[in-house]
Amino acid sequence: MATQDQNTPAASSATPAENSGAQSSRATQSSTSASRVDRTSSFSASRLGADTAAAGKTVIADGVVAKVAGIAAREVAGVYALGGGGARAFGAIRDVINATDLAQGVKVEVGETQAAADLTIVVEYPAPIQEVAGNVRAAVAGAITRLVGLEVVEVNVEVNDVHVPGDDTQENEESRVA
Repeated sequence: MATQDQNTPAASSATPAENSGAQSSRATQSSTSASRVDRTSSFSASRLGADTAAAGKTVIADGVVAKVAGIAAREVAGVYALGGGGARAFGAIRDVINATDLAQGVKVEVGETQAAADLTIVVEYPAPIQEVAGNVRAAVAGAITRLVGLEVVEVNVEVNDVHVPGDDTQENEESRVA
C-alpha cells in the first residue's frame, strides 16, 4: 500500500518539502509493519505464478500406473489376491522377504492422456463375482483418474480363481494317502 500512496496524484502536487517529509514518514511506516506483509505476499504470489506457468512435460511410467491400479484393486471388498497361480506363488516368496509387488496381476497401457488396465483377480467366496469385478473396475478407473490424471478408456478384469476360506486350513492337515 505504501507504493500506491507515493504514486497518487495528490503526493505529486505537493511542495518538495512536503514530499520529502511525507516520503520519510511513509518509508518509516513501510519499513516497520508493511514490509513483512509485502515480502510475504509478493513471495507467495511470485511462487504461485512461477509454478503454474512453468513449461515442461510430465511423463508417468507404466509401473506407477500399474501400482496405483493394484493398490486400488486390493482395497475392494471381495478381492482375495491379484495375479494368476504362478504369480501368486512367486508373490508369496516376495512377501516373505518384504518385497511385495503391488503391481502383481496388473498390466497397463499408458498413453499421453489415456490409460487402459488389465487385472487378474482371485475373488473371495461367497462374494458375487460380477459385483466384485464391477467394483474393481470402478475403483481402478477412479484411482487412475484421480491420482495420475489420465483418462481411463477401459479396465478389463479377469477372474482367475475363487478362494474358499477352508482351503487354507487343508494344506496343514496330514495327507490321507501314504
